Amino acid sequence: MARLVPLMAVLLALAPDAIAQSKAIGRYNDWRVYTEGEGRNMVCFAAVEASDMAPKAADHGEVTFYVAAFKSGAATSQPSLRVGYTLRKDLAPAAIIGRDRFPMYAAGQEAFFPDDREKPLLDALKKGKELRVEAASVKDARTAYHFSLKGSRDAIDKAKALCK
Repeated sequence: MARLVPLMAVLLALAPDAIAQSKAIGRYNDWRVYTEGEGRNMVCFAAVEASDMAPKAADHGEVTFYVAAFKSGAATSQPSLRVGYTLRKDLAPAAIIGRDRFPMYAAGQEAFFPDDREKPLLDALKKGKELRVEAASVKDARTAYHFSLKGSRDAIDKAKALCK
């Protein structure tokens, strides 16, 4: 969690609107790879948008799951979720892949994983078929998202390699 403060500004820049301003590197099935910035300030990231959102009537905004690598070395594969509303801190989001559940912590419109849970999550992302994320807004709307993991391994590996 200590990395949150220095990386937060960069991850905020990775909002879906910012993806349009990023350099598209490639598409790996349902995942895409982008870079932003230059030199030691470059961020490379794999991204996938939610394929399904519940409840259907809610305004979810853009919902994207990222795995970011930083040329500076601050992180090599940092997973996070970005939604279009403020997440509840006291009802932490959770990522579910198969039977494995990975708790997250909320920071505004983003959710991150504790450092010690990142590697097991990344392994599951690369091997799984679908990622489900359950979350709650500050207005107490309970939400659920589905993300395809088709292409995740290649996209995550490519983003990491670009920012080595």
